[in-house]
Amino acid sequence: METLLGLSYNVWWFLVFGAVISGYAILDGFDLGAGALHLFLKKENSRRIALNAIGPVWDGNEVWLVIAGGVLFAGFPVAYAAIFSAFYVPFMIFLVGLIWRAVAIEFRSKEPGISWRFTWDVVYCFSSIVIALSLGLMLGNVALGIPLNAQHEFAGDWLSFFNPFSIMIAVTTLALFMMHGAIYLTMKTEHRLFIKLNILSKNFTIFFLVTLGLSTLYTLLYIPHLSDRIRSNPTYFALPLIMFLAIANIPRQLKKSKFRYAFLSSAITIAALLATVALEVFPNLLFATNDAKNSITVDNAASSLKTMKILLMIAAIGTPLVATYTTFVFWTFKGKTKLDEMSY
Repeated sequence: METLLGLSYNVWWFLVFGAVISGYAILDGFDLGAGALHLFLKKENSRRIALNAIGPVWDGNEVWLVIAGGVLFAGFPVAYAAIFSAFYVPFMIFLVGLIWRAVAIEFRSKEPGISWRFTWDVVYCFSSIVIALSLGLMLGNVALGIPLNAQHEFAGDWLSFFNPFSIMIAVTTLALFMMHGAIYLTMKTEHRLFIKLNILSKNFTIFFLVTLGLSTLYTLLYIPHLSDRIRSNPTYFALPLIMFLAIANIPRQLKKSKFRYAFLSSAITIAALLATVALEVFPNLLFATNDAKNSITVDNAASSLKTMKILLMIAAIGTPLVATYTTFVFWTFKGKTKLDEMSY
């Protein structure tokens, strides 16, 4: 098999897909977290500031989700077909949540009435929570595996997605995003709202630590195969170690009021968590729980070698451009959020 720097093109595309998913989780994660905690902010002015803190970036952050879908479709079409058909119900819930979140953000400011704005605040908060839980539920089932037949088609019941492990991962994902979003809003606010978000950041950090601890304990006790690779090679222990250090650094930086470093540590935590999952499931893209021979892997799901080469060339050009655009937007709208006549 032809390789590039010692790795097959299939593996390289797997890494690209993982990087794009991590980028989406980090960027849209704080948007979703800000939405999930929205109702904790009681004053109208506070809610407007929180909305406008993500206003310039939330729709741009969703571009990474579109890229992730394109990467999966182009590089691993078999996996794309199986995942989108198997997770049809969770994906529909996820997409409806995305639609209603966008509608709530745009419609909230169209009328000055209290009941009008409160209604869209509830929709915004609820849809953000639903999106986060849906993402976590799908991640948990991908890590755990699902039943597949010989044609790589889903052979189970969609209600099986609601298993204890995946539900715990869903709640952990919500907690992680709420922490991530609270830290981001703390960087963007000042005065009394800043003080409240500082407190919320610490509270949601505790919430995340509790859910992560319970999920980790459950995994080690009841799903030990998800840590087999790390157990087999001490080198791989670097990933959970990085994650542990990043998590430990979050409350430390919050206490020192260094919120940018806390946010960076939160982003590293997300990336390290996803990298750990990717390490444990590799080379599977979707593990078949009923028969391992039916699993979808980076080899049996991949496009042709020529396609992979072309895709990597496109990714080498396109990914830096998207990253540059994202950096430019964040740099343009850096600093504390101020309300004006153009605000939501």
